[in-house]
Amino acid sequence: MTKLIPIILGAVLIENYVLVRFMGMCPFLGVSKNTKTAFGMGCAVIFTITMSSAVTYAVNTYLLKPLNLEYLKTIAFILVIAAMVQLVELALAKFIPALYEALGIYLPLITTNCAVLGSALLAVQREYNFIESVVFGFSVALGFMLVLVIFSTIRERIEMSNVPKAFKGLPSTLIAAALVSLAFMGFSGLSL
Repeated sequence: MTKLIPIILGAVLIENYVLVRFMGMCPFLGVSKNTKTAFGMGCAVIFTITMSSAVTYAVNTYLLKPLNLEYLKTIAFILVIAAMVQLVELALAKFIPALYEALGIYLPLITTNCAVLGSALLAVQREYNFIESVVFGFSVALGFMLVLVIFSTIRERIEMSNVPKAFKGLPSTLIAAALVSLAFMGFSGLSL
């Protein structure tokens, strides 16, 4: 258990995939206009990354390594991630159609979200066991969702503010993202 705490804190705060590693920027900027949509996307990403972490660990450990096919790991992991995203899409379309419509093109883009693939590849590179891989994947996704929700509340507040014309839209969004990123850089001093 004590070995999992540094993994969780590291993935959520210290090495946050969006603000420190700059992975997953497309959905971060695209879906963060509304807090409800950001929360829904965060939940979809949590499911996708957590399940993908479990399955990619199994694929790597019980298929690719024994058959000496580790050079196919990226392709195999992308296939696993695509399957998980399809499950999420089907579930959202059936049970929460409003969220499915609100996420639009960003939902299938989870497949190409480098944060999803990056977390699976990094777990293999760090030689995490099954539990550590799943906890790491969940923590990466939790950090992604945390930043997405924080940033969406900031963007909603900016929309209600009187912003100078030159800073409306993308400029104020990028400035806010930079400030949130600077705030998260404060966690880099934590020693685990």
